[in-house]
Amino acid sequence: MKQNGFDVVMISADGEEIEEVKTNEGCRHITVPMTRKITPFKDLACLWQLIKIFKKEKPDIVHTHTPKAGLLGMLAAKISGVKVRIHTVAGLPLMVETGFRFKLLKFIEKLTYAASNHVWPNSFSLLQYIKEQNLTSNKKLKVISKGSSNGINLARFTKNNFSKAILEEVKKSMAFDENNKYLLCIGRLVKDKGIIELVETFANILPKHKNVKLVLVGKFEMDLDPLPANILEEIKTNKNIIHIDWTAYVEYYISLATIFVFPSHREGFPNVLLQSGALGSPIICSTIAGNIDVVEDKVTGLLFDKGDKLQMENQINFALNNTEAMNKMAATLKNNIFNFYDREIVWQAILNEYKILLS
Repeated sequence: MKQNGFDVVMISADGEEIEEVKTNEGCRHITVPMTRKITPFKDLACLWQLIKIFKKEKPDIVHTHTPKAGLLGMLAAKISGVKVRIHTVAGLPLMVETGFRFKLLKFIEKLTYAASNHVWPNSFSLLQYIKEQNLTSNKKLKVISKGSSNGINLARFTKNNFSKAILEEVKKSMAFDENNKYLLCIGRLVKDKGIIELVETFANILPKHKNVKLVLVGKFEMDLDPLPANILEEIKTNKNIIHIDWTAYVEYYISLATIFVFPSHREGFPNVLLQSGALGSPIICSTIAGNIDVVEDKVTGLLFDKGDKLQMENQINFALNNTEAMNKMAATLKNNIFNFYDREIVWQAILNEYKILLS
């Protein structure tokens, strides 16, 4: 956007990635201490801070991502008189809630969408869910291009561009052995990502496949949706489970995986499936919004019902025993991703929308 004549101001909470983002993007950044939890007093303070920023900056467009930034950003933009207010929906926490919490989160989403004048779900299945829940009027809703918030950098997720030194470093971190088969899952290590079912399913698979390892790449989150103690203990003590706390080299881990398994309970449009698909990794994932926009069962990968350990186990067993069939599905998915999800394609589609809305 900066290269196309926009003055871009980034706003987020503080975090270890900010300096790198500022350097990479070459844009101004303002820190507003937004939280991911429901914190009414802190939220009001952040809302007031955003209003002051918008009054000063007078932006033509405010475009928000994530539930909390969406709520506060859209409310502040509307109060400040910003004409073009866009909220991208990249996943809905209410999809895994029930009772009072479901009603509360649904109200918050409705409030966010009411304050916005354009709501962009980042997948067609998420769009359908929003319509079914009657969260906003259809005229506000639009999926950009074929979906995804940002596309992916296909040049990065191409094995020909890999560094041999980094690849060796990654192999060392997981004690890589060509005689083993590796099930890989990347994401936050929390209940919502289906980690409980994955770890329990892996325990059932091990007796049949002695040379299989489970690689979990991601941080444990102890504040939001933490894993139970028995699962944490299993991950830490099972010699067949490899935990990588954080990495800047996800593409290298994907390239070494036999199968990418993604049992998440809720997503918008998961980049990690695009990344795995771009590298030709066979995929098994849950039948949830977002996942089903990327993977078609038995065509570009295998699906199982969310939380169904028996289905997951059957699909993993099939994949481990039918390498040729899985590679054929992976090749079909790779072709789809190269045709539709290069980040340049998604960026251009967003830029075109900005120009239309401003005109």
